[in-house]
Amino acid sequence: MSTPAVFAGTRARRVVVVGGGIVGLATARALGRHGIEVLLLEKESTLAAHQTGRNSGVVHAGLYYAPGSLKARMAVAGAQSIYAYAREKGIAHDNCGKLVVACDDSELTGLARLAERARANGVPAHELTPEQAREHEPYVRCVRALHVETTGIIDYPAVCRALADDVRAAGGELRLGVAVTGAESTPTGVRVATRTARAGGASTSKGELTEEVAADALVVCAGLYADRVAAACGLVPEARIVPFRGEYFELAPERAHLVRNLVYPVPDPRFPFLGVHLTRMIHGGIHAGPNAVLALRREGYTWRDVDLRELGESLAWPGLWQLGRRNLGPGAREVLRSLSRRQFAASLSRLVPGIEAEDLRPAPAGVRAQALRRDGSMVEDFLVQTHGRQVHVLNAPSPAATASLEIADHLAAQVEAVLAG
Repeated sequence: MSTPAVFAGTRARRVVVVGGGIVGLATARALGRHGIEVLLLEKESTLAAHQTGRNSGVVHAGLYYAPGSLKARMAVAGAQSIYAYAREKGIAHDNCGKLVVACDDSELTGLARLAERARANGVPAHELTPEQAREHEPYVRCVRALHVETTGIIDYPAVCRALADDVRAAGGELRLGVAVTGAESTPTGVRVATRTARAGGASTSKGELTEEVAADALVVCAGLYADRVAAACGLVPEARIVPFRGEYFELAPERAHLVRNLVYPVPDPRFPFLGVHLTRMIHGGIHAGPNAVLALRREGYTWRDVDLRELGESLAWPGLWQLGRRNLGPGAREVLRSLSRRQFAASLSRLVPGIEAEDLRPAPAGVRAQALRRDGSMVEDFLVQTHGRQVHVLNAPSPAATASLEIADHLAAQVEAVLAG
């Protein structure tokens, strides 16, 4: 993509991007390629500190998403663009493919539904017999499987470092440890209120430096705090962010031979998450997980991480109770799996027999920023809202990392429209 020229004597357009995860960084890069002066603000002292740096590193093919949705279109295109970017930058990646396995006859309908969705979305995927499945994964157990060719693994933190380098090379600036506390649209731009932030903190503290930054437009990719930042900027978000923790284990080294690449279950249609699966990591080892339990704070990576204010906000949201009421059984199993390593191992051994509790080693957890409506429905697609000269990403869970370069182009086009208006 060529960069439009910025002619001498004209003032460069300036855009503030909030969020140093992969979506924010990719958006900053895309804006820089449009000849826009970019200032990226991240409240943490490092980039990719939360969702981007704590996921399982999977490049998703676009298998699960409703045909025609932003998720489906951007995941399919994003798998290609993120692989191309990794090749260009020398970033570790492997387009290794994955198996989705039906463990018994009750899951065959769900597997067939996935195969049909793959065809609708243009995802290369082939149904396999048990014998054919074991050519890919010798230790897997199934009655039928789906091999998804374009799924793979990648080093997302390395992608983020490369994106940051691209932003700087285009003349952009990254400021770490700076949080946005609000913004106000004006007829000609946006005034953005900031403060220096303690790592992991989201509340103001006496003595911290505050500053107002002027810009022509604002793009917010705040992840776990997307709704809170949006509200502070004068926008009424369509949904509330409710954090769900995904807990991981790693297979003991002597058991890593049981999995060659990626093995997934057929998702339970009654539950909005994919279920625990097995994933080879790009730098070695086999990740197992994640489950999905309510996090007790937005950055709550263990049961001990509790923020009473944030937990109260989640519990006060009617949508959470509606979601829980509709998913009592699956939700209870997720909590049991969180509290019992034996139950976690039992779920994995349905896919690959022989995995026992003693084969699992704790690994860092992640937290998913799930946008949830008041009626308990989960926002299924990417969700972007605008407010004056502001563009807010309200929902960008998986496959956002895979689709980050596509999302960035989409947001850059919206910024151009805002600036033109």
